[in-house]
Amino acid sequence: MTRELGIATALLVLATSALAGVNGRQAPPRPDAETHAPTTSVRSNYVVHCAGCHGMDGSGSALGRVPDMRRLGQFLQIDGGRDFVIKVPGVMGSGLDDRQVADVTNWVLTTLAKASVPADHIPYDESEVRRARSTPLVDVAAARLKLVEQARAQGVSID
Repeated sequence: MTRELGIATALLVLATSALAGVNGRQAPPRPDAETHAPTTSVRSNYVVHCAGCHGMDGSGSALGRVPDMRRLGQFLQIDGGRDFVIKVPGVMGSGLDDRQVADVTNWVLTTLAKASVPADHIPYDESEVRRARSTPLVDVAAARLKLVEQARAQGVSID
């Protein structure tokens, strides 16, 4: 059901975008300030590949089984957290290429998670994602637990 909802949402976004033009002409996409890529394509990739589970607003699930993307920046505050963010199975198995993963992750961090991102954050790039794919996480739960414990020791809240 969740996958179907994500697909339906993506189709609705695409149909709305196609109808958004004036006098039958589609307005050009606005460039995203961080990536200079068309906002609609990056946002569309989020809708198609992420929103089905994380929601359009990134809030995840009430039961905590799907992480709240609005707090993603908290991981950037601890050693190993930056790498973890792009190595989780949902990212690596999303079907997005390295550039698209970098763009969508940067979009999430500059929009949905903006309030949680440290001021000194450096955007992800394609080569960083490629390196992350070469050493996948073997035990995601153990890696996350280690980061949570490390965050607590540093006084950083990761929920």
